[in-house]
Amino acid sequence: QVNFVVCQLFALLAAIWFRTYLHSSKTSPFIRHVVATLLGLYLALFCFGWYALHFVIQSGISYYIMIIIGVENMHKYCFVFALGYLTVCQITRVYIFDYGQYSADFSGPMMIITQKITSLAFEIHDGMFRKNEDLTPSQRCLAVRRMPSLLEYLSYNCNFMGILAGPLCSYKDYITFIEGRSYQLQQSEANGKEDTKYEQTDPSPNVAVAQKLLICGLSLLFHMTITKTLPVEYNIDDNFRATASWPVRFFYLYVSLMAARPKYYFAWTLADAINNAAGFGFRGYDKNGVTRWDLISNLRIQQIEFSTSFKMFLDNWNIQTALWLKRVCYERATFSPTIQTFILSAIWHGVYPGYYLTFLTGVLMTLAARAIRNNIRHYFVGSPAVKLCYDIVTWMATQAAISYTVVPFVLLSVKPSFTFYSSCYFCLHIASILVLLVFPLKRTQKGSKKHESVQPVWSRKLEEESLLQKNNYSSTNNSFSQKEEITCRYQALKQ
Repeated sequence: QVNFVVCQLFALLAAIWFRTYLHSSKTSPFIRHVVATLLGLYLALFCFGWYALHFVIQSGISYYIMIIIGVENMHKYCFVFALGYLTVCQITRVYIFDYGQYSADFSGPMMIITQKITSLAFEIHDGMFRKNEDLTPSQRCLAVRRMPSLLEYLSYNCNFMGILAGPLCSYKDYITFIEGRSYQLQQSEANGKEDTKYEQTDPSPNVAVAQKLLICGLSLLFHMTITKTLPVEYNIDDNFRATASWPVRFFYLYVSLMAARPKYYFAWTLADAINNAAGFGFRGYDKNGVTRWDLISNLRIQQIEFSTSFKMFLDNWNIQTALWLKRVCYERATFSPTIQTFILSAIWHGVYPGYYLTFLTGVLMTLAARAIRNNIRHYFVGSPAVKLCYDIVTWMATQAAISYTVVPFVLLSVKPSFTFYSSCYFCLHIASILVLLVFPLKRTQKGSKKHESVQPVWSRKLEEESLLQKNNYSSTNNSFSQKEEITCRYQALKQ
């Protein structure tokens, strides 16, 4: 963990140097690719030792599969190989070396690389094999129209900005950044007309980086001082369960799980700051002309802590992974897309049984929360006072449900997880089932609307967010003309 933090701080300094001395206006894309890749592999070697070879092996074999299989089926083979290789490594680490030792290890970066390998394989398949009219607006904008070189592929997977903690980004966004086209903005006027503007100077990320580093410092301080005094394991302590009242137990459940989140806030926000410091992550300008550096941000802390629905929490937690699950699984599944998506998420996270208990519980919680929202929320939005009371109640319920759901994710094993749930008499599981029996999910008659009603809680909002990003962020490779690029993003915005 110390190596991880040291390497990330070194990556931050390297990112500043990269943007200053290897700016795209001064250096060729080839040099930028080479330096980004070598620095990334060096950091991986320093942090994980020779386990870092797994990153090169997984990427190298996946690239070989792409070349020999061809664009028609390579996405399937790459998906199976990359996820299978990751799973084998996780099984080896968990059941042979250090079961229960939840720490920073080489499987973490492999999870991000697996996302990149599978995402790019599907994007190449979409761009080089499928017909343009068969693609969704987001698939059309993300589609890659030429096979990347080995250097580009390794740079995308193993660059120093994202090799240790990500976050995931699309291949076209990354190539656009390396080639120095990140600040070519296409903005649409309010009346829908196209108005293409190109900024002459690069906006500075310094303010955004400073703000994110401040958040990192506060998160690390909270983790070092508070988290250790509020262990999640205390929720299953025999004496605590025997002596504490139900309100006390649920309050401790909430604060202990809240205290477990700052380490994720620290890691993901620092990773975002590193990318921004290198000049990557610019998303355009808001309506007030303020720069936005959240193109690849992975979380929104305020919305997480004050979420008033299960949907709102998931919309703002691990954002890039949610988008990956939608793009490679949900919108391509031929049957039971929601179930397949949750299963893929569990497999990708690892092989601890607690992960599967969390995601199976999450299915129930998601459906129950959606049923309640669809059936009763409209009764409480008429007056501001009633709406405020409703928001307070739903905030408390959401935090309790989230904490209840993710306990197995932290405890990892089956026995302590069932000890916790049995001590609560499986109350929220039973409540969720009763809610689904009393308040069935509303379904409309039209096929498209019906499909939308069962869409995962995170998918619609995140996809709209992604499409708006594409409207403000240049993300095409060299084989696209400028006119096609603008048309693609403009149509996506209208959609």
